[in-house]
Amino acid sequence: MFTYAGAAGRNRLQRWWDAIREHPSGVLLAAQLLGILVFPFTDEAGAGRTVISIFGLFVLAVAVMAVNRTPSTRVLAYTLGAPVVVLTLAEAVWSDVAWISFVSNCAHAVFYFYTAVSLLRYMFADAWVSRDELLATGATFTVLVWAFAYTYGAVQIILPDSFSVGGEIRPLSWFELLFLSTTTLTGTGLSDIAPNTSDSPDVRAGANFARSVVMLQMLTGMNYVALVIARLLGLTLIKFRR
Repeated sequence: MFTYAGAAGRNRLQRWWDAIREHPSGVLLAAQLLGILVFPFTDEAGAGRTVISIFGLFVLAVAVMAVNRTPSTRVLAYTLGAPVVVLTLAEAVWSDVAWISFVSNCAHAVFYFYTAVSLLRYMFADAWVSRDELLATGATFTVLVWAFAYTYGAVQIILPDSFSVGGEIRPLSWFELLFLSTTTLTGTGLSDIAPNTSDSPDVRAGANFARSVVMLQMLTGMNYVALVIARLLGLTLIKFRR
C-alpha cells in the first residue's frame, strides 16, 4: 500500500516536471504574473524583494535555455545572467548607492531584452504553433514590461526629475516603474505616472528624454501586436484549416 502511494506520488511529480519542461514559457508567464501580485507586499529594498527578483531571474534563465537549446545561447544567458544576480544582491545590501542601482538597472534591462528576443526567435522558428508558443506570446509581453521598467529606472537615476506622480515630481518606486511600463506597453494610458511636464529648463532635457523612451515603448507595443500576434493567429488558422 505504501509502495503504491509512493509510486503514485513519484508519477505525479514526474507529470508535473514533464509539464514544466514542455511549457517553459508558461512557467515564465506564471512567475511574472505572480511577481506583480506579490511585489506590493514586499519592502522596496528588503530581503523579500531580493528573493523574488532572483527567483524571477532563475525562471527567466531556464526559459531562455529551454526555448533556445544551442550551447552559444546557454553561454550568453549565463554571461548576462550571472552579473545581474550579483548586482541584485549588491543593490539589496547597498540600496543607497546610486551607481550600483544604475548599473543593476542597465544589466537587468539588457538581460530582459535579450530574453524577449530569444522568445521572439522561438515563436518565429516554426511553421506551426505549439501550445507553449502561444504561452510565449504572453511571456514575451511581460518580459518587455520588465525590460522597460528597468530602463525607466536607469533613466531616472541619470536624469532626476524625469517622472511625476499625480503632478508630484519625485523618483518612482520599482512598482510604480512597473505600473508605468505596463500601462504604456498595453496602450491603455490609465496611469497617473508620466514623464515630467514641467517647463523648467533644469528638468526639460530629462523629461524629454523620458518621453522618448516612453514613445519607443509605445511603438514596441504596437509592433508586437501587429507582427507577433497576427502571425501566430494566422498560423493557428492555417493549422485548423488543414
